[in-house]
Amino acid sequence: MSFINFAAREINCKIVYYGAGLGGKTTNLQWIFDQTLGKTGGKMISLATETDRTLFFDFLPLDLGTVRGFKTRFHLYTVPGQVFYDASRKLILRGVDGVIFVADSQEERMDANYEAIENLQENLKEHGYDFTKVPYVLQLNKRDLPTILPVPDLTKALQKKGEPVIEAVAFKGVGVFETLKDVARMVLAELKKG
Repeated sequence: MSFINFAAREINCKIVYYGAGLGGKTTNLQWIFDQTLGKTGGKMISLATETDRTLFFDFLPLDLGTVRGFKTRFHLYTVPGQVFYDASRKLILRGVDGVIFVADSQEERMDANYEAIENLQENLKEHGYDFTKVPYVLQLNKRDLPTILPVPDLTKALQKKGEPVIEAVAFKGVGVFETLKDVARMVLAELKKG
């Protein structure tokens, strides 16, 4: 549900990073921010709880090209990882144009990944979105850790609709921009259709 600002000739798109707690959603945004707006004095908004974990979102507009003479601006959000904050997760998904699911590659985190994907699908459905039509990328994060599952096993377990699968080590920036570019390309393709 892109927002068009005719006065500024901008199309504003919303991309949401979704996944289990401590999977690397905020780390992805922090890396992107540090490599872009952080160098120019820009600000990232982060709301936290008493436990110092990200509760609501990180916000970051990025310019990535034009559609029919309009600049596109991407606003990047994260959802809180804990299912306890499901109301916040639902709220953040409202008006989403694309989703990046950040999966934790560690074997012991697979149940949390499954729960988060199921939660994502339920929340999208509640907002009236067809999961099969939403631009969507699966990022396999934490590929540098010792207890990770092989990529083919993770892909078989977590890939839902033939979406692109990107390996990542978010805190080092590995796979971070590649993931964002893939989902942005998909969102732009949808915009050009409409």
